[in-house]
Amino acid sequence: YLDLLRERVVVFDGAAGTYLQQLGLTADDFGGEALEGCTDILSVTRPDAIAQMHADYFAAGADVVETNSFGAFGIPLGEYDIAHRAHEINVASARVARQVADDMSTPDRPRFVAGSMGPGTKFATLGQVPFRELREQYCEQGVGLLEGGVDLFIIETQFDLLGVKAAMNGVRDAMRIAGRRVPIQTQVTIELTGRMLPGTEIAAALAALDPMRPDVIGL
Repeated sequence: YLDLLRERVVVFDGAAGTYLQQLGLTADDFGGEALEGCTDILSVTRPDAIAQMHADYFAAGADVVETNSFGAFGIPLGEYDIAHRAHEINVASARVARQVADDMSTPDRPRFVAGSMGPGTKFATLGQVPFRELREQYCEQGVGLLEGGVDLFIIETQFDLLGVKAAMNGVRDAMRIAGRRVPIQTQVTIELTGRMLPGTEIAAALAALDPMRPDVIGL
């Protein structure tokens, strides 16, 4: 993946939410009414739909697909009372994407899998979740994604720098546990004001990226 980045622009897949919405899924697809809307669980209940999504994006020209795991850690899953299934869901999400990527890779066109890790719904900066707890949840997610075979982590659409730090430290913990290192790619969401949601200036967000860490690709 890093070699490809040095050669050319790398194309990621498109939105998962809008793709899944057009499938007309029902509560049964999610495993019951209590889980309806929890798209992460579809990697377990409807892996065929997730596999087709990945295949369609690869067919459209993507080099990388993101695992169906944007909210697959303790806080978001806890809203559906399935936080205890985080490891299972992340392994399943990574394995589905890994299989499709391997099937569609060729010697001159390798395909990659990025382990998607979203921000969740609570601010560490505002004290809505303890930093240590958030870091541990990201670590659990990272272990599952590594077990499933991701090529890199993508910590995405983060709105809180302390959440970014928790995720980055969490996946580094996960890599130590798994005994395998992969690149970390990070993204933050910037409002039209040039600030993040809690008011952080973009300059501070850029400064948070450690230039001494070669495993961190970008912000």
